[in-house]
Amino acid sequence: MDNKQRTVKEPEVRKNEILDAAERLFAVKGFQKATVNDILDELNIAKGTFYHYFKSKEEALDAIVQRRNDLGVERAKAIAAHPGLGAQEKLLAVIMSQKPQNPAQEDFNTVIHEPENAQLHQKILVDSVLRLSPVMCSVVEEGIKQGVFNTPFPKECVEILLTAAIVIFDDAYFKWQPEEMMTKVPAFLTAMERILGAEAGSLAEYAKAFG
Repeated sequence: MDNKQRTVKEPEVRKNEILDAAERLFAVKGFQKATVNDILDELNIAKGTFYHYFKSKEEALDAIVQRRNDLGVERAKAIAAHPGLGAQEKLLAVIMSQKPQNPAQEDFNTVIHEPENAQLHQKILVDSVLRLSPVMCSVVEEGIKQGVFNTPFPKECVEILLTAAIVIFDDAYFKWQPEEMMTKVPAFLTAMERILGAEAGSLAEYAKAFG
């Protein structure tokens, strides 16, 4: 019988507290070494409280990923709806918004990139492409109306570019040196121009933003 002192909280508040603690522990100890008991000790909660929300630490990890992707999509939607940005700026800002926003997220990315998490890592990438593509597609369609993009395949172009960006700039796949990134970024932006039918050099000028 657990002797943890129970504190009644709103379900969503408690759920997010568990996820916050799990995310910290997974980043510090690694997913394989961190245990459910570690999470219980971190929050001083009963085992039944954890299992009320999650069947296992694997399910908690899935929820962390889902929550992070939710935030990424919300950031993308806010950028896409920004009235003061042109379609080109929006497109690049959406891509940049998917980078880790703080050290904690960078630490968690390290856990996701561990070899034993390869299947989960793949799921994250696929989920990101599927959920971000509609947002980016709306930006490309806006750019077509503005005359800065010219393609009969906005949806397919976005899927290709997003998949390429997520993979080629992911440290889990490639360990690019800084000098290599200096050529990868402008090359990617040039490819974007050609795929989207943008004027040559119109996106490459934003290369410094990817630094």
